[in-house]
Amino acid sequence: MARYTGPKNRVARRFGVNIFGRARNPLLHKASPPGVHGAKRKKKSDFGVQLEEQQKLKACYGMLSQKQLVRYYQEAARSKVNTTHVFIQRLESRLDNVVYRLKFASTIFGAQQLVAHGHILVNGKKVDRRSFEVKPGMTISVKAKSQNMKAVKEAIGNTGRALPEYFTLEEAKFSGQLTGLPSLDQIPLPLPVNVPLICEFLAHSA
Repeated sequence: MARYTGPKNRVARRFGVNIFGRARNPLLHKASPPGVHGAKRKKKSDFGVQLEEQQKLKACYGMLSQKQLVRYYQEAARSKVNTTHVFIQRLESRLDNVVYRLKFASTIFGAQQLVAHGHILVNGKKVDRRSFEVKPGMTISVKAKSQNMKAVKEAIGNTGRALPEYFTLEEAKFSGQLTGLPSLDQIPLPLPVNVPLICEFLAHSA
């Protein structure tokens, strides 16, 4: 699966939020959005608003592709419960996101690397697919040989990041679980995202 290698700071500046939690704040020296330089922005059309909400959600989950986003929506739409809830729950259950939420990595991109490089175990077995769907009750852990990695130790020791209420973590064992599927208002997205609007947009474009 392709990994996003584009300009992360440019994305953060566009939304005015240090969306990826990078240590070097991309907004520190350049407060205005890229390409604007103080000029006033025109009011967005309905399509423009829907498109921007999509871009924000993709960024929150590590710059997902449009194809990935559409696939998650289509899977959610086939369920017999609330499409919006299932859609965001599927995104939240991605292995790379779970690794990030459990504080094994400082950023979502760091979590993607840990998974892709084989440092993460699911129920004791190595899983290197970032999109792997974590089910409640599965145990996610860092391989014993990888627990001494500086990036992992710094991330898990960061007291500035709270563990979401739908996770449990045994910090000493570098191990945790997703205890249940969260509701939209429980998910700590780094900026406001209109998920129902995105689903409405995808319903008409899929």
